[in-house]
Amino acid sequence: MAHPSPHDPTAERWNDVDAYLTGTLVAPDEALSASIASLADEGMPEIEVAPLTGKLLHLLARIAGARRVLEVGTLGAYSTIWLARALPAGGRVVTIEAEPHNAEVARRNLARAGVADRVEVREGRGADVLPTLAGDEPFDLVFIDADKESNALYLDWAARLGRPGTVVVVDNVVRSGHVVETDAGAQVDGVRAGLAVLRDDPRFEATALQTLDRKGWDGVAIAILV
Repeated sequence: MAHPSPHDPTAERWNDVDAYLTGTLVAPDEALSASIASLADEGMPEIEVAPLTGKLLHLLARIAGARRVLEVGTLGAYSTIWLARALPAGGRVVTIEAEPHNAEVARRNLARAGVADRVEVREGRGADVLPTLAGDEPFDLVFIDADKESNALYLDWAARLGRPGTVVVVDNVVRSGHVVETDAGAQVDGVRAGLAVLRDDPRFEATALQTLDRKGWDGVAIAILV
């Protein structure tokens, strides 16, 4: 039986690499750390994006020159802070959170980070809130990180509320490899349905990247509206 190479992607190795890259490329930040800590303190699920992914969102927003950002799924506002900090003067993040308690915690974290003035937290289910945004100025970046069962719906609204060139990012598209299975449950079914939209809907041009970090084996899809 072959012994694993010391360079095989074991959990210990990829966590070490994640810690190294995070320590090298993501500066320590009190407000972001407090946002992460608030999840455990408030009994919320600790499912925020990893720091490297947070910075990726930040950089994508800056690369896109985004002034208006839409986020579906706020949780404790960790990713929201990253996005808000990427905006120029007068920029705006609209973030949607279904759970009132989560929204309350998010608002406190946004205030602590000094970005509450550029973020609007809208409470309610995405399916109910997204139609209320129709007719407003289009969004330049959309980040989808909510209930996976609704990914296809959220992507449809991303296309409706964006413009040609809008960047769309969908989190958690690998699900520890279960995305290749057709009987892995409703969340995986929702991920696969969303990826099918990105493949088949002519409004999108997309790719996806697998990730290995402190959140485990997962990935993100990145698209633009055409």
